[in-house]
Amino acid sequence: MCPRSNRLDFEARTPASFSACAGYKWYVIAMLWGISFFNYADRQAIFSVFPLLEKEMGLTAVQLGLLGSSFAWVYGLGAPFAGAIVDRVRRKASILGGLHFWSLICMATAISRSFRQLFLFRATEGLGETFYFPASMSMISDYHGRATRSRAMGFHQTSVYIGTIAGGFFAGAIGQYHGWRWSFIVFGGLGVLLGLVLRSLLVEPTRGAADFADIEGDKDTRVASRLPVREFLHVIWGTPTLLILMGAFMCANFVAVVMLSWMPKFLNSEFQMSLAMAGLTATVFAQLASMVGSPLGGWLADSLQKRTPRGRLIVQTIGVLCGAPFVVLCGMTRSVGWLMVALTA
Repeated sequence: MCPRSNRLDFEARTPASFSACAGYKWYVIAMLWGISFFNYADRQAIFSVFPLLEKEMGLTAVQLGLLGSSFAWVYGLGAPFAGAIVDRVRRKASILGGLHFWSLICMATAISRSFRQLFLFRATEGLGETFYFPASMSMISDYHGRATRSRAMGFHQTSVYIGTIAGGFFAGAIGQYHGWRWSFIVFGGLGVLLGLVLRSLLVEPTRGAADFADIEGDKDTRVASRLPVREFLHVIWGTPTLLILMGAFMCANFVAVVMLSWMPKFLNSEFQMSLAMAGLTATVFAQLASMVGSPLGGWLADSLQKRTPRGRLIVQTIGVLCGAPFVVLCGMTRSVGWLMVALTA
């Protein structure tokens, strides 16, 4: 890793100092990858222990559903406010502060003795995790300019898939042999430890540093000005394509959340899989397929876009239409083999 003196050069305001230690920007991606890993592992863990919670606390299906959705409601509604706050404070403080906060809440979940306590901790964890992505995307953009930004974000995105798989499998395995509470203690404790390690390694860059460097190298490059909130909302509501894409994305995530939330319990009850195997099967096929499908879809969209202005929309439409039948198959099949095919497809 770069000497500390060189890493601190990233805080300088001159474009020249931005490249003082070219390798450090990739260490930043590795550090953020680890944080994002726990961001997704922590949120997925609870779904693998649904059968244990149902048995110990006598929770109904509605209560289990509320546990799953409480996180998403707080996470989604808090995201705009988190983004506004991140724009006004140091990203390092938001990232590591959020990591410590949600990890401690994850550990505290283990003391729950009732549905209300579980619901409160789960919702509060969503509040902590919502600060991570606005801050991390902003930090990545300041370390990586046009030449490496997409690659950096693409590599960082793999933590979402790996974290989801690991959270599903290890939470089920730990819960199966040591009880559901230890799943949250282990994941939360490791998150706290990671945050302590990264306090001296992660450096806050100057805002706009990569864009300044791009401008210095290309006089035609311009940094976009920030739109006021009212004008920003006007652009959104005045762009039909954007509204349609938001609707499609909402529907796709509706399916994704249902699958991630209920598939482990479904596999445990319908196919008598162990908690560990149910947590792994529910995540590994879909998440690994997503890792492959994302770059392939991007390549196909870019290729079709050269032939028609609707190229990217065509790929998105194909994805939604082709995915729908396999979602139905996941719920209808009684064959483990066909279920794995459906989850992958």
